[in-house]
Amino acid sequence: MITIHHLRISQSERIVWLMEELGLEYDLKLYNRDPETRLAPPELKALHPMEIAPVITDSDLVLGESGAIMDYIVGKYAPDTDLVPSPDHPDFARHLYWYHFANATLMTNGMMSIAVGAVGAEMPPPLAKRITNAWAHIETALGEADYFGGSALTTADVMLGFSLTTARAFNDMSIDHMPHLKAYLQRIGARDAYQRAMAKAEPGFPPKLD
Repeated sequence: MITIHHLRISQSERIVWLMEELGLEYDLKLYNRDPETRLAPPELKALHPMEIAPVITDSDLVLGESGAIMDYIVGKYAPDTDLVPSPDHPDFARHLYWYHFANATLMTNGMMSIAVGAVGAEMPPPLAKRITNAWAHIETALGEADYFGGSALTTADVMLGFSLTTARAFNDMSIDHMPHLKAYLQRIGARDAYQRAMAKAEPGFPPKLD
């Protein structure tokens, strides 16, 4: 059985949500951040050379990286799931784009912001524009379809969820000017699988859905 090693308030919540959407059994091990460094504790770091979450174990396998973990779980345990459109589905390309946008663009932007802030610098205009463009792109996309993957929820939504919700707890970013995103987050928050996932992964931490 898969064990999800989840660092509290981190992107590994994605994997818990995925398992709940798929209805698969799993074990969940929660790790609290080091109170001084706010990073992963030693017992989680010992699992993987990168010393970060997410990490899953499945028998003798130890696997990191959100995208790799999702592809592994779907490919091995849920190959027929509707959460991944088939190549002949009209939403296939859209799903792929947003699935990869989550880490290649949005998470990268977030890490750049954290790095710049950590050294007390101001965001260079080209990087600030990249961040502004990404959030505007998200708002436009959600005005065109109910979900990032198109007409129905896909793993693209699961990948993007952390950056759109929990990650905003670190910077108090307002989305009041983004009505499509706000409506989308209400749809996500109403899902039973999402509610179960967040209750298990982040007990006592209400999802940031507005």
